Amino acid sequence: MAKVIIPTALRQYAGQRDEVELAGGTVGDVLNDLTAQYPELRRQLYTEDDRLRNFVNVYLNEEDVRYLKNTDTKVRDGDTIYIIPAIAGGAVDVAGPPAATGLNGATSVDEVELSHEEIRRYSRHLIVPEVGLAGQKKLKQSSVLLVGAGGLGSPLALYLAAAGVGRIGLVDFDVVDESNLQRQVIHGTSDVGRSKLDSARDRILDINPHVQVDTYAVPLTSENALDVLRPYDVIVDGTDNFPTRYLVNDACVLLGKPNVYGSIFRFEGQASVFWARAGGGGHGPCYRCLYPEPPPPGLVPSCAEGGVLGILPGTVGTIQATETIKLLLGIGKPLIGRLLLYDALEMRTREMKLRKDPNCPVCGENPTVTELIDYQMFCGINPQTERGETDRDISPKELKSRLDSGERVVLVDVREQGEWDLVRLPGAKHIPVNNITERAGELSTADEIVLYCKTGVRSARALNTLRQLGFRKLWNLSGGIIGWAQEIDRSMPRY
Repeated sequence: MAKVIIPTALRQYAGQRDEVELAGGTVGDVLNDLTAQYPELRRQLYTEDDRLRNFVNVYLNEEDVRYLKNTDTKVRDGDTIYIIPAIAGGAVDVAGPPAATGLNGATSVDEVELSHEEIRRYSRHLIVPEVGLAGQKKLKQSSVLLVGAGGLGSPLALYLAAAGVGRIGLVDFDVVDESNLQRQVIHGTSDVGRSKLDSARDRILDINPHVQVDTYAVPLTSENALDVLRPYDVIVDGTDNFPTRYLVNDACVLLGKPNVYGSIFRFEGQASVFWARAGGGGHGPCYRCLYPEPPPPGLVPSCAEGGVLGILPGTVGTIQATETIKLLLGIGKPLIGRLLLYDALEMRTREMKLRKDPNCPVCGENPTVTELIDYQMFCGINPQTERGETDRDISPKELKSRLDSGERVVLVDVREQGEWDLVRLPGAKHIPVNNITERAGELSTADEIVLYCKTGVRSARALNTLRQLGFRKLWNLSGGIIGWAQEIDRSMPRY
């Protein structure tokens, strides 16, 4: 019997099971048995022609089966099979314009001076042999770019500033919202409504006024990414979306920069260090070696859709901060070629081996991606749909008018159970977006159907799915239930 570990993101398709014991001679046999028990899970793991999806990795014990015999890899009693899908969570889609010339490379470490106040401030570092005076000067001379000032970016910025990293770049264009305060500890209640960059900068300088803080507030694009990343020694990825994640990865490969990766979802996190160069060089694999392709849009929920334990980004972000300091100081064994998995519910960590893919399109021996591409297109994202916009939008005021007039309208809530329990529209039917295909039979093509979610994004996807199934009388509630609470019923809780 082999044990199959099912990650949080896929448990909804496996009866909420976190592990299953199954018999089978090969990895493929075990997975076939698993997906026979849970047919909905098969669509998440396999393509229509029965190939494992590229954004789902399968490990036998600590080895990626792609580098063994793939699904033909033999399984013995007591083996453990891990299913490791790409997860998104972190901060927001961010970045900015080219930074000014920084501390990195401006002088030799010997020429960097620490003031008496800095010596007092860093005294606990200075008596650590692996850091010492030379190491602290190296930190002061170093520069780090944080992509995101949210869940992961918060502990990163706080600890890197406290440690004495001389120059910290922050890239984000969001504002502080009450829902951020459960996990984004760099911001406070008094910061609600402020720019996250302004809030984070003030907190960093309060912790350590000796730090130079650069802030950027425009989206990262293929046109500006190389200029944004180039001045910094280490890039730290705290994004929550796949286009930016692949963009940051590819830019780091083209520039030869280390990319400290972290992602979070509900109770689980991942961390690694990717440091590769195009043409097969560098110190290890890149993110594309782990996940060659992104998942289809909407398949992997963000933290805003799936939720996250507020403490989790603190743990994963602190791991990223630790890896960053190790890289800057050149000490210890960084997570290069290793993927750290953290499960907060079980309080368990697991480590998986990562290998550099010689056929990787970015860092492989014969790369085909030699410049930055259109990452929205690469990830199959329709920007209009991602904003929750369709050609069948209905405003909260228009929906209320139709309901008040007695018109027959079927309301379908496509959010998750916890959101449904929190707040809902009266008379709505609950069909989570991931179940919309198999439960479409519960709806009639003759009815006028209004779909809604939190903000209109997931319901836009559900609308497109139902269209493909032959439904035509469909509407998407623009702004979702949050829009309804803002415009129609202010007594409703907003989350």
